[in-house]
Amino acid sequence: MTNLARAGVLSLAAFAVSGCAIVRGVPQDAAGGVRQLRLAAEQGQAPEQYQLGLAYATGRGVSPDDADAVHWFRLAAEQDHVPAQYQLGLAYAMGRGMSPDNSEAVRWFGLAAEQGHGPAQYELGLAYATGRGVPPGDAAAERWFRSAAEQDHGPAQYQLGLAYATGRGVPPDDATAERWFRSAAQQDHGPAQYQLGLAYATGRGVSPDDVDAIHWFRLAAEQGHGPAQYELGLAYATGRGVPQDNADAVRWFRPAAEQGHGPAQYQLGLTYATRLDTAIDTAAVRWFRLAAEQGHAPSQNELGLAYATGRGVPQDDADAVHWFRLAAEQGDARAQNGLGTAFAEGRGVPQDYVRAHMWFNLGNMYRDRDRVAQQLTPDQLAEAQHLARAWDAEHPREP
Repeated sequence: MTNLARAGVLSLAAFAVSGCAIVRGVPQDAAGGVRQLRLAAEQGQAPEQYQLGLAYATGRGVSPDDADAVHWFRLAAEQDHVPAQYQLGLAYAMGRGMSPDNSEAVRWFGLAAEQGHGPAQYELGLAYATGRGVPPGDAAAERWFRSAAEQDHGPAQYQLGLAYATGRGVPPDDATAERWFRSAAQQDHGPAQYQLGLAYATGRGVSPDDVDAIHWFRLAAEQGHGPAQYELGLAYATGRGVPQDNADAVRWFRPAAEQGHGPAQYQLGLTYATRLDTAIDTAAVRWFRLAAEQGHAPSQNELGLAYATGRGVPQDDADAVHWFRLAAEQGDARAQNGLGTAFAEGRGVPQDYVRAHMWFNLGNMYRDRDRVAQQLTPDQLAEAQHLARAWDAEHPREP
């Protein structure tokens, strides 16, 4: 899922919440207020129809009922009541009180957005960014995000920052991205705080500053943002921007890992793997496996090593080769060398000096490569070199 789509999942939880402050017109302690609203709503008064919809959506003064909420939102929306149009769009998007229908969601969001409703503009931007109910269009997404962002809508400011950071719908511009991330971050938007931390950590759009990076990572991490928790863990592990502290590193790696963050799972696995204890080895393998199954190459290599040596798992050469191969195909040099060793020694695979030479060559393990080369005929050596060049051509390495 893209970053643009990911934020949309959260926004849909806003069904009825954006109007909760208005529900103050419904007394919390008396159904009498709801009866008064109903009398006015049944006479066709759009504001009261909207308020009654909110009452049913939130269960304030009545038993919560999504279908009744939608009924009253629709009556108000059809009278051009803008907040009701937005709520009806959310109901269609979420399937609350009706079957989900993205096209209808977009129609109602569009009616509200055209009248300047910021949250609806944001939802319309998400729809164009993800192709949900409309043909995808980065330029249209950027236009609606901008309209909402200029009304100080934090999630829209974050999305506009992403657009400038990635060049989606606008020319890439790190400084402008940083400006929009900052606007959202100052509203306690966790993902924007994380992006602002990355900007300071890498010097993208701002002068690099480890202390400022930590400040923003911490704010996001304390809101439960997994990638920010991971970055904060790395900072403590390396002493970058904070005093080095392994215990604090683990404290931040763990919540990120428990959210399924692969690199954090890998780091947590490493903290266990450095201790010579069977039970701890098993814990290390558990974290490596979780990350490896997400395609994290260093974890795949560590899992290969675990199977090759029998640390934390029963020793199994075939399983070792399986995990080494997955990491090696992603360009992990250690795994390429592990795979080269497996082919050279016939462990988990038939002995094959040509393949061993190829993988040692790719992994820059030249001493082992040259040792294996002594077992090859000139034709076999040429084949091994050809295989390595072909692999390189199909897997361009980052500069």
